[in-house]
Amino acid sequence: MTSNHTAIGDTICAISTPQGMGGIAVVRVSGPEALDVVGRRWQGAPLDAMTSHTAHLGHIVDTLGELLDEVVLTIYRAPRSFTGEDVIELSCHGSTWIQQQIIGTLVDAGARLAEPGEFTRRAFASGRLDLSQAEAVADVIAATSQASHRLAMTQMRGDFARKLNELREQLLHFVALLELELDFSEEDVNFADRTQLVGLARDIRDVIDRLASSFTVGNAIKRGLPVAIVGQTNAGKSTILNALLHDDRALVSDIHGTTRDVIEDTITLGGTLFRFIDTAGLRDSDDTIENMGIERAFRKMDEAQLVLWVIDGTTPAAQATAMSQQIVPHCQDKSLIAVVNKTDLADASPLLEALPALLPEHSTIIAISAHTASDVQRLEDAIVEAARMPHIAHGDIVVTNARHEQALKAASQALTRAIDGLDAGLSGDLVSQDIRECVHHLGTITGAITTNDILGEIFAHFCIGK
Repeated sequence: MTSNHTAIGDTICAISTPQGMGGIAVVRVSGPEALDVVGRRWQGAPLDAMTSHTAHLGHIVDTLGELLDEVVLTIYRAPRSFTGEDVIELSCHGSTWIQQQIIGTLVDAGARLAEPGEFTRRAFASGRLDLSQAEAVADVIAATSQASHRLAMTQMRGDFARKLNELREQLLHFVALLELELDFSEEDVNFADRTQLVGLARDIRDVIDRLASSFTVGNAIKRGLPVAIVGQTNAGKSTILNALLHDDRALVSDIHGTTRDVIEDTITLGGTLFRFIDTAGLRDSDDTIENMGIERAFRKMDEAQLVLWVIDGTTPAAQATAMSQQIVPHCQDKSLIAVVNKTDLADASPLLEALPALLPEHSTIIAISAHTASDVQRLEDAIVEAARMPHIAHGDIVVTNARHEQALKAASQALTRAIDGLDAGLSGDLVSQDIRECVHHLGTITGAITTNDILGEIFAHFCIGK
């Protein structure tokens, strides 16, 4: 977002419903002249007489006074609105032509087009939301599962911000005690018991570290738990992906090396969003492009939280042993399901007997035919069980934003330096400097400390109209 539009003062407008034609569309107007701008194009009850949070039927006209549409006008008077300013929402018919005409006539009346996320940015600037709550608005809109919606709503309610503000207050009190001692350095007065301070600092660091570590789960819930589908060529990886997605997403062929790049898609199983990643078949090849795909397959395996190793049921045990030496080292710290496919074509008993000795502890083995619906259902159940996503209770604080995770890690590092300084007997001014750095990083999450560059980067990714 450009800096010349960050100041509150002008009046903005935008279509707040998705692009395209629908039954209705909503045009939002916000700013100090919202009532005047809309009033110049409104035919209906006087706006000045309307009370906040009421809806009224009327008409919007163009600059020549010609009727554009019959609309329902909803008024929100400052400061009792989303942005903290006067806000008017016009619910019009969903014709794209009508939407554009209404926007055009409002701009002619004195408004300007809103930039991405500008309504939410104004809500932050007016103190209606802190920065973490503002970011949660986008997460609520983008929620694709019950779990991701629940986490976004928890953050938007301010639970995360309240916890961070609680930690910041404790740390600032901590700093005050240390810096107070500096004023009485000649009297050798200690206002803070070093042992108690170290204990408090460690407790706070533990909380920060728990929040940071929750990002792994939070990111998986928000974006989809990454599941890499790997194995040799023609094992049936693409067939299994299509069966899980109930769609012909990947090209299936008897020709080896058909899949040369990564194919990704998402589906919700058992209330959890999974991001399935079909990869190039693993084999020795002289094809440069295919080898690039194989390199990506190993990279995606490292990034995944769950790996499906698809094995052709006709594969000799010795061949599976050789392949396990390529796959298993990448799966030591994650869940692994060995999927023995094509059981309708051959007796896979020898392979199934050999597999347990090849896999890490707690791995799962399942024999299926990807063409059989009941077998695919068993695989889905095994995937949900192997994912073992923790239950997210109402009000649980789980970090879902990479920016927040980075800030928490930086805060933890600063607090660790402060703890080391206390243990080493460093002076209070040196220790307090590290604690203040920790407070700074926590403040960047809620927006207590921020810059226009940070705000511009965050709100640029919002949709226009929100």
